[in-house]
Amino acid sequence: MADLPELYVAVDVEADGPIPGPYSMISLGMSVAGRPELSFYTELRPISDDFVPAALAVSGLDRDRLLREAPPAEVAMAAAARWVNGLRRTGRPVFLAAPAVWDGMFVHWYFVRFLGHSPFGATGSGVDLRSFWMGRTGAEWSRTHKGKIKNALGLTGLPHTHHAGEDAAELAQVFDAVRRQTVAGSPDQAG
Repeated sequence: MADLPELYVAVDVEADGPIPGPYSMISLGMSVAGRPELSFYTELRPISDDFVPAALAVSGLDRDRLLREAPPAEVAMAAAARWVNGLRRTGRPVFLAAPAVWDGMFVHWYFVRFLGHSPFGATGSGVDLRSFWMGRTGAEWSRTHKGKIKNALGLTGLPHTHHAGEDAAELAQVFDAVRRQTVAGSPDQAG
């Protein structure tokens, strides 16, 4: 297994509040950097009655429809874990998010709460795009927003839509471009 390449799994979450438990993850998208054909998306039935209307509005998802039609969290997370574990045939999945704290908090909590473990490991840790860019370029934290990274890489036509599947694909493309640039030569500072 150590000889298999790392597969950076870009993860994006949409939620109806600031933390998991009292609030719900309502969609989950994953996409492998450099492998756009490897992607996963699910919506999830809310797990509580509480939600923040402004947070829910970001995704544009209809809460009533999710309550009626989306799979329960245990079903959605089992499907997500099967997808991540299926990647192990060709590589070692590594969690990637932007920010890893936000998306990782929801994803790890949901995996542990509904499956008892995370396919990304006991700590659910992974790569944070902003920290990675900061380390590679020496940029200050305030210059590491995803939009600034996209501009520095010339990825100006790559939208951020707040659809978890599309935003995971966006993150995968950004991270792939960051890795290609830093491998090819000295990266420019994000400005």
